[in-house]
Amino acid sequence: MTYAYRRTYRGPIQAVIFDWAGTTMDFGCVAPAVVFIEVFKREGVPIDMAEARGPMGAAKRAHIAQIAAMPSVRERWFKVHGSTPTEADVDRMYAAFIPLQLDCLSQYSDLIPGALETVNTLKGRGIKIGSSSGYNTEMMAVNIRDTARRGFTVDLTVCASDVPHGRPNPDMCLLNVMKLGITTVEACVKVDDTLTGIEEGLNAGMWSIGVAISGNEVGLSHAEWLALQAPDQARARARAYARMQQCGAHYVVDSIADLMPCIDDITARLARGERP
Repeated sequence: MTYAYRRTYRGPIQAVIFDWAGTTMDFGCVAPAVVFIEVFKREGVPIDMAEARGPMGAAKRAHIAQIAAMPSVRERWFKVHGSTPTEADVDRMYAAFIPLQLDCLSQYSDLIPGALETVNTLKGRGIKIGSSSGYNTEMMAVNIRDTARRGFTVDLTVCASDVPHGRPNPDMCLLNVMKLGITTVEACVKVDDTLTGIEEGLNAGMWSIGVAISGNEVGLSHAEWLALQAPDQARARARAYARMQQCGAHYVVDSIADLMPCIDDITARLARGERP
């Protein structure tokens, strides 16, 4: 046979799958970062904010393990403990992390400006709203409760603890697809503030959109971001955009408030038969 059949999807976007901290709420993705710093401080091994944020997007135990595996952290750990970090050390730190994280989540549960309006616009178009998070189900219950009080709801939340593999594996995105009744991954959009979250969407075969300013790549609260001088904002924005584009994001925007033009463009591209 000279030619083979190729099926092309030309339908609408069926679902948008959002991350939580840094994407829809907790501008700057502050809540997990400050707790990672505290956990290592209690071990006598201080880490800086860049080290705490490095693996952001991963499941929280895996995040701790990745910090502990950094050469700079391993060296400081050895000086304090006389050995490099073990799995038992990671387990102990994760056990300490859980109550600390639960205690502070509500302090960082404000919605990112534009989140409620954007999600409601998507719902008005008949698009399902999924979500994924590196938090476990107990932690996510706090975020879901707090944001619901502000009128923000999604159709489904999948946590790292719900799947065999966390980000950048596609498990959480694909479980969203199954539970939301989506017919094709090409009709889905993943929105995330971390590089691993962008990779998660790409690995699932979805359109991936990075949010640069509101999340981990810049790592500032809304007030801190607004306080920056314009040249400093420009430098931070350029760095975050470049890292997300190099990671493979189809689009990069400042925050969820800027999402709809991307959704409109993806809709048009799907109608032309384009794929992620």
